[in-house]
This record gives sequence, C-alpha cells and structure tokens, in this order.
Amino acid sequence: QVQLVESGGGLVQPGGSLRLSCAASGIIFRINTMGWYRQAPGKQRELVAGITSGGSTNYVDSVQGRFTISRDNAKNTVYLQMNSLTPEDTAIYYCNLAMAVSSGNKNYTFAYWGQGTQVTVSS
Repeated sequence: QVQLVESGGGLVQPGGSLRLSCAASGIIFRINTMGWYRQAPGKQRELVAGITSGGSTNYVDSVQGRFTISRDNAKNTVYLQMNSLTPEDTAIYYCNLAMAVSSGNKNYTFAYWGQGTQVTVSS
C-alpha cells in the first residue's frame, strides 16, 4: 500500500507564507503525478497544483503566481510553497499521488490521498 504523510499546515496572517510537505512511501511507480487539493467548508474539493515525475506543473488560476509546487523524486516528496496568502486560501489541503498502469489495451489509474492538513489564513 501507499501512504502519504503531510505536514506544514497552520495559522498564518494574510500576506504570510507557508510551506507544505508530503512524503510518500510504499510501492511507487517511476511515472506518477503528485499534487495538492484543497477543500473549504461548503465547497467542492479542487485541484490546487500538480506536478509530474518529469517536472511538468499546473496550477489553478487563483493561485497562479503565488504558489509553487516542487518535488524531490529521490525522496518521493512533494512541496507546496504558498506566498501572499489570503483568507480565501483557508481550507484543508490534501496531498495526492496518482499512478497510471497500462495492461493490454486498457489503462488504469490509482489514486492515493493524505489525511489532510489545515491551513488557516486570518488576522
């Protein structure tokens, strides 16, 4: 099985910064995607940022230019540097790992989730 352990959440003032970390352990294929999702009360879970094992990244428009996702493939660890935080960034942030496998003419995707870490942006 795969386990994801998150850390780095907490309380920060508007305009402040936080750095989230997520370390994956278990059987992890070389080609994969790791990312961060978030969910605020009463809202749908949304993808914040993702990064492939090759280093390609993508971000939701609302965090573009403020957040930076990175990873250390040797450590199977993904990071999310969050700058210029606003109250709208308050949410539970979840780490995600997705791996795809091809067998014959079929493709399968396996997704794993961390337990979540609370980020609160408030004065």
